[in-house]
Amino acid sequence: MTARLIDGTAVARKVREDVGRGVEELVAGGGVAPGLATVLIGDDPASEVYVRNKRRLSVQAGMQDLHRHLPGDVDQATAAALVDELAADPAVSGILLQLPTPEHLDSDALIARIPPDKDVDGLTTSNAGLLAQGRPGLRPCTPAGVMTLLEEYDVPLSGAEAVVVGRSVLVGKPMAQLLLAQNATVTICHSRTRDLAEVCRRADVLVVAAGIPGIVGADAVKPGATVIDVGIHRGENGLRGDVEFDEVAEVAGAITPVPGGVGPMTIAMLLANTLTAARAQQGMPENEAG
Repeated sequence: MTARLIDGTAVARKVREDVGRGVEELVAGGGVAPGLATVLIGDDPASEVYVRNKRRLSVQAGMQDLHRHLPGDVDQATAAALVDELAADPAVSGILLQLPTPEHLDSDALIARIPPDKDVDGLTTSNAGLLAQGRPGLRPCTPAGVMTLLEEYDVPLSGAEAVVVGRSVLVGKPMAQLLLAQNATVTICHSRTRDLAEVCRRADVLVVAAGIPGIVGADAVKPGATVIDVGIHRGENGLRGDVEFDEVAEVAGAITPVPGGVGPMTIAMLLANTLTAARAQQGMPENEAG
C-alpha cells in the first residue's frame, strides 16, 4: 500500500474532545449543557446500535441525553406530536430523527417539523437552502466530517478537481456544495453517468458516496489522488466500502479505510452541531473549541 491512511477514528476523537471542552466552557460561562434528543422509531437493530453510540458519546462530551423511543407501529400524528414537543422544549438543543423510519411513516414530513436551529442532522430544507447560498447554518454531519478530514490532512481544495460519486440529499449534494465553497471545481456523478471511471480519473479529490459496494476501482483513480470512501456495507468478509480499498490504495495518495474512516466522523460532527446549536440558542458566541 502506497497511499497515506486517513485516520477518521483519531480525528473524530480530537473533534469530540474539542466539543467536550466547548461544553465545559459553555456551562462555566453560565450556560446550560446541550441536550440531544435522539428519536428512534421501531426496533431496527442497526438503528438501535447507531443511536446507542450517539447517546453514549454525547454523554461522554458532557451533554444531556434526551432520548425518546416510539413503537414501530406508531401513527404519523403521534410521531409528529413528539417532534413538536421536543421542538418546544428549551432543554432540547438538537433533534435527531434516526433514519430510516418505518415505511408507513412520512419521514420528510417529520423532519420538516424540526426547527432549523435544532436540526443537528442538517436535513431541513431551511438548512439545505442556507448551505446552497453559502450562508451559516447547520451542515449535514457526514459531508461536514469529510471536510474536517480533508482539512486535518491538509488536502488542498482551492482550484482542485473534486468528483463526488452520488447525489443523495444526505451526502452527495451537500458534499458538492461544501467542496465548492472551498473553491474546488466540482463534478457530481451518479448511476447514469457515462464512463464513470473516466470522469473519476480527473479528480484530485474523489468522494465516493454511491451506496454500491466496490463501485470505484483502481482504474477510476488518478495516481496520487485523495480518495474518501463514504460507503459502508456488511459482506461475507466483514465491512467494506464503495471503493476497492486494496487496489485503490496502490494508486491513491491518501485514502480512508472502512471501517475507521468517515464513519466515526459522522457522530463527532453531530456532537459539534449540537454544541453549535446550544450556543446559538443561549446567545453564547462561538469560539475555537467548537
